[in-house]
Amino acid sequence: MAPGYARVAVVENRTGAGGQIAAQALKAASPDGHTVLQTPMSILGVYPHIYRKLPSDPVVHFMPVTLGCTFDFGFAVGPQVPASVRNLAEFFSWCKVNPTLAKFGSPAAGSVPHFIGVLLGREGGVDLKHVAFRGTQPAILDMIGGQIAAVSGPIGEFTQHVVAGKARLLAASGAKRNPFAPNTPTMIEQGLNGFTFSEWFGFYVPAKTPGAVVTRLNAAMREALAAPETISGLATMGLEAKSSTPDELASLLKADTDRWGPLVKSIGFTADA
Repeated sequence: MAPGYARVAVVENRTGAGGQIAAQALKAASPDGHTVLQTPMSILGVYPHIYRKLPSDPVVHFMPVTLGCTFDFGFAVGPQVPASVRNLAEFFSWCKVNPTLAKFGSPAAGSVPHFIGVLLGREGGVDLKHVAFRGTQPAILDMIGGQIAAVSGPIGEFTQHVVAGKARLLAASGAKRNPFAPNTPTMIEQGLNGFTFSEWFGFYVPAKTPGAVVTRLNAAMREALAAPETISGLATMGLEAKSSTPDELASLLKADTDRWGPLVKSIGFTADA
């Protein structure tokens, strides 16, 4: 652990407004390194494309510290879909025969899983209707209960249900097979060129935090993220521990922000509607 920092951190969950409450809290915090935001990429890289106005700008108001972890998404089906359906092509064919049942759930409207499902339906020539839930697990519970055909969400959310035989993962969104679902083919393997989607959690401090403080925080967090207990703990949730320099995290956010702009525009979704 880098000198000058305690090994104890107080976690304060600032829920609400899809994570914007937490982002606002960081914006208002003193730039002394004592307040750190852990956030998924979507709040910083996707929200600017779906909201006309946001209370904070990640480039102006936040300073990157380090990447924390990465994860892929999965697309799964439940008992409403026949057991003979084992891949995306077969699911698309089933949807065309059963258009009233062609629905998928996601953890929220405007989330990356929502957009992945829309893009999948478009690629498969299917009018795949979206149903927004308050989290991935409620969506999965409705899926395994037979109320909805499919769910798009973080791959780690599905693993326990797949092992129990209650859900079937048809595809994973990574560039290569996910280590937590090695038997599930990627979307690219199933002929969907360009369908590589992953997300990450990163750590940020308020803008104007001194560079020396950011450097010390980065060193401490990278050491913590390399610890075996951290790696194994994140793995139980389908997350891969990864760290970075502040500049690498800034570049990663810019790349994702630039990528999602045209995609969101093509989908036509806005959270202000």
